[in-house]
Amino acid sequence: APTSARPPPCAGTARCHSPGTETSSSGTAGLPAPAIRRPEAPRLGSTAAFPKVRKHALRTLGQAWRTRQSERFAGVNASDINYSAGRYDPSVKTPFDAGFEGVGEVVALGLSASAAFTVGQAVAYVAPGSFAEYTVVPARVAIPVPALKPEYLTLLVSGTTAYISLKELGGLSEGKKVLVTAAAGGTGQFAVQLAKKAKCHVIGTCSSAEKSAFLKSVGCDRPINYNAEHVGAVLRQEYPQGVDVVYESVGGATFDLAVDALATRGRLIVIGFISGYQTPTGLSPVKAATLPAKLLKKSASVQGFFLNHYLPEFRGAMDHLLKMYAGGELVCEVDTGILSAEGRFIGLESVFRAIDYMYMRKNTGKIVIELPPSVNSKL
Repeated sequence: APTSARPPPCAGTARCHSPGTETSSSGTAGLPAPAIRRPEAPRLGSTAAFPKVRKHALRTLGQAWRTRQSERFAGVNASDINYSAGRYDPSVKTPFDAGFEGVGEVVALGLSASAAFTVGQAVAYVAPGSFAEYTVVPARVAIPVPALKPEYLTLLVSGTTAYISLKELGGLSEGKKVLVTAAAGGTGQFAVQLAKKAKCHVIGTCSSAEKSAFLKSVGCDRPINYNAEHVGAVLRQEYPQGVDVVYESVGGATFDLAVDALATRGRLIVIGFISGYQTPTGLSPVKAATLPAKLLKKSASVQGFFLNHYLPEFRGAMDHLLKMYAGGELVCEVDTGILSAEGRFIGLESVFRAIDYMYMRKNTGKIVIELPPSVNSKL
């Protein structure tokens, strides 16, 4: 990701920032730093921990190994409000760039980056600052993709999290029972499909009949709409011997149900706990006092997975997922907000609305924001 020693900004584009005081610095290669525009966009969502949108300048290309992208799609993740609340890196001071992932086209290159990329090429990347019309990233993290399609963005964080965690920690094999919570969400959709590719029996929790139908369409053997059925009762009645693997992202009471549902030598993989992210602590309470006894009784295990700790495996996972999608072996469901009250998520001003939409459990698949080309760009 771009280091703290970033080149200075130049006026003309928008970027989603955490609130704070902006300052200008001297320019690159003796050029003066242009002024920064500071008008704030109105607050559209109720997610208090998330930063506001500010007009910000485009960062100039100061290193030969960097690429500058015109953003066309940015991904929304549950952890966006964790990052903006300072839970991932408390040393980061406002203002800082928000958003984790994007897909766009290359509009400028450093000298060494031009050996691997061309202007106009479609690329995907994971690096801070994707909620922006333009961004600068190291060439080493830019991944060529065949076209400017939001489906490629779904693979960057959501797809690789499912692929790497299940491969490294899941121990999947034919006939195993796999429970996926929030199964119709951005990463859950991939956990379901990858477990089915491993010939497992897949159970998926979701919040509506429409999501249940989607899960069936991607191979889920037993969708459970928790607004129509009690998840714990279904698991006890239909899977009395328990489930072998749980891909868990909800936390709180759902985590407790998943622990109770584990089979002997079962594995529970924690990839998040979204139910707690909007609380002051970012946590949701679980029955921790009884956890050791429950795990011991079943020789079961609970293990966390954080993508940043598996970066050596990231590129290989991404390449594999891209091949699966190209071969028609993988569905990459995208939710652009077309069914939301105010319509599609277009432009940086829709970031708040998209995040609220996710926390209201409305999305099916990965939420993606479209960023149309800037008509005021001076590039």
